[in-house]
Amino acid sequence: MYKIIGADGREYGPISADQLRQWIAEGRANGQTKVLAEGATEWKLLGELPEFAPVTPAAPAAMPAGMVPLSMTPALAQVNGPAIGLIVTAILGFLLQAVSLVWHFVGASILAARPMPNEAWPAWANFASGTFGIAINVIAICLSGLILLGGIKMRKLESYGLAMTASIIALFPCTSPCCLLGLPIGIWAVVVLSKPEVKSAFH
Repeated sequence: MYKIIGADGREYGPISADQLRQWIAEGRANGQTKVLAEGATEWKLLGELPEFAPVTPAAPAAMPAGMVPLSMTPALAQVNGPAIGLIVTAILGFLLQAVSLVWHFVGASILAARPMPNEAWPAWANFASGTFGIAINVIAICLSGLILLGGIKMRKLESYGLAMTASIIALFPCTSPCCLLGLPIGIWAVVVLSKPEVKSAFH
């Protein structure tokens, strides 16, 4: 049995010699990969072990443009797209809510400086332009930050709970800071995160 250090710096294994040869064939390990054999106390380069010398490339091959990095596991490849979508949703939502917040401050200032008869403004306009509207913007900005953090963690396969929470928040129009974009992205992220092989890859 063997343990290896992947290109992402994480430890994998223990795995059998046959499984390790398969990883070599798939490009997930090469001659520069650090390996620890069962019973050994010192990590060595995979290319230094004679039992793997015939099948171990000396160095990783150049990666063609557009292909997934060899160090990227199948789970990491699956979460990459929806995670980026969550990050984009969060950034757009933050910008939209920041603009809306400024607008509410301006509206509230105008109403305070130039009070008008109640019939001159619809009731909802007075309500939305005041403290309530500002509070909604602040909450939405906080939710954008949560979605952004969840997307970043999801892309690293960290904090499964946070990633799922961010996906659900982005999914619902009443909580998503960018509802039109957040709906399909949120559905995509929840579907991917619900896969057993993806969930088990989180740490």
